[in-house]
Amino acid sequence: MGFDGAVIAFSYVMATILRDESLLTTDFPDLALVGISAVLLHWVLAIGFRVYQGRVAVASVEETIFLGLVTVAGGVVVGGVNMAVPAHPVPRSLPFTATFLALFIIIVGRALWRYQSDHAFSGGHLAHPPTLVIGAGWSGRRLTQSMLESQSPMRPVGFLDDDPWKRRRRHFGIPVLGTVDDLAAATARTDAQVVVIAIPSASADLVRRVSEAAKVLGLAVKVLPPVHETFSSNADVRDVRDLDMRDLLGRKMVETDIESIAGYLTGKRVLVTGAGGSIGSELCRQIDRWGPSELIMLDRDESALHSVQLLLRGQAMLDGTDVVLNDIRDEAALRRIFQARRPEVVFHAAALKHLPMLEQYPHEAMKTNVLGTANVLTAAAEVGVERFVNISTDKAADPSSVLGYSKRVAERLTAEVARRATGSYFSVRFGNVLGSRGSVLTAFTSQIANGGPVTVTHPEVTRYFMTVEEAVQLVIQAGAIGTEGEAYILDMGEPVLIEDVARQLIEQSGKNIQIVYTGLRDGEKLHEQLFGKAEPDVRSSHPLLSHAPVPPLPLDQVRRCYDDVPYLGLLSLYEEWVRIEPESEPRLSVVQG
Repeated sequence: MGFDGAVIAFSYVMATILRDESLLTTDFPDLALVGISAVLLHWVLAIGFRVYQGRVAVASVEETIFLGLVTVAGGVVVGGVNMAVPAHPVPRSLPFTATFLALFIIIVGRALWRYQSDHAFSGGHLAHPPTLVIGAGWSGRRLTQSMLESQSPMRPVGFLDDDPWKRRRRHFGIPVLGTVDDLAAATARTDAQVVVIAIPSASADLVRRVSEAAKVLGLAVKVLPPVHETFSSNADVRDVRDLDMRDLLGRKMVETDIESIAGYLTGKRVLVTGAGGSIGSELCRQIDRWGPSELIMLDRDESALHSVQLLLRGQAMLDGTDVVLNDIRDEAALRRIFQARRPEVVFHAAALKHLPMLEQYPHEAMKTNVLGTANVLTAAAEVGVERFVNISTDKAADPSSVLGYSKRVAERLTAEVARRATGSYFSVRFGNVLGSRGSVLTAFTSQIANGGPVTVTHPEVTRYFMTVEEAVQLVIQAGAIGTEGEAYILDMGEPVLIEDVARQLIEQSGKNIQIVYTGLRDGEKLHEQLFGKAEPDVRSSHPLLSHAPVPPLPLDQVRRCYDDVPYLGLLSLYEEWVRIEPESEPRLSVVQG
């Protein structure tokens, strides 16, 4: 306020000198009266618009607009009153000249203050490695400001951006040195050692392009992750991480309906089975953001519960009511937990998932993936759960493995309970999750670390991939819009050639490692599919979710047959349950050998 008042007073003096310097002596009282009135009126209007009370940031575009309106309005009022008075205390043009001169000085003064403030830290961190920032948009500028204002391990020395309108710009004194194709020239000019891709929506092609060029130049590559990984709209140097396979494979951003998620989770009692697993722990992390009245994390692995409680709470005493140690195979204990805690929303993520192991031990898949799911469904229906989301897999579409059979049966059991329960019961189906325990990426990384070779089943094998964060967002989204008995299928993008994944990881490692082909294993497909041949691809209200009807399978039929079937007849029984109509009895047969 003091600065603006002084500027307006100074502007009246300067405008008088420019017009007629003698007025300072002959008409000083009138000039002082008009100048003081202009200052007071400006203050009144600015306080009315709350310009000085934190409504807008200093030196922002919003403040410039408000100051322009306030200053011009005050000048027009003073000028109008001056013209309306018969004697004209000051020349009629003087208030208008002084007003625009004052506005110019006020805006320039704030711009200089902001410039100095933005550059206050740019001279430090000279010992840190010089860094090139890919992307001179909002995220790149905000990241660079964060580097300059914090004890960042990186020192920005230049931007690269393919937008021709950003050529030769400077942000915080840091120039735009060209396009991404100019990376080599920019590196030679600045002696850069690190390159950061500061485009949260960067495509996999751009990431690979930068990665390959940086490898030749000996640059370390880092990325600013997308917003759904950080849950923050601010680009901060603390969010920057090393390049990984998720970035090289690429996934389009998920547009999540936040309001629908918050509506059905906030204030609810939410239970997650398999809470210690890759999907379950991420589910707990994201659900916890929406403020459920209770988040009940159930798992049979106490170490996994320790990890997820530590992730969410920052400590893991394992003595709270939020963690529950239980095996979903134990129906009686599970029902007691449901009766005592009475969850309103259930995410069923507990399952056995390793295909080769389940081919050896199909009974174990039956106990957990089929009967365990039946136990959870029964307990949920008894306490009136409002929403039940069964986590399934793409291997349930036209299954050929024990894992696929067991998960398809679980989908059908969910559809059966949906027919008679009061809440919404449905399944969500997706493919491989990047970063999950036991995933192919984890295996490849371990093999590379051990010096190889990297084992690939077949040179043409493909799989769908999705990040765990995106998969869980879409699972939660499906929970908001799901209808009874259906299977919701996540849009996994295009399938990825596994051999390409292996080669990219080897190239990232910089090692000379051989790829060995081991052949497809029992029950394994060359190409996975998200839909069965008889399932239509029906789009839901969400662009990345499809749904398909699932025929129900009575729970008592499954339990009764399991009690009677010999061990070797289980595979045949799985096939029957996947293909039979709901009301027909299965044909029991024994596989010889």
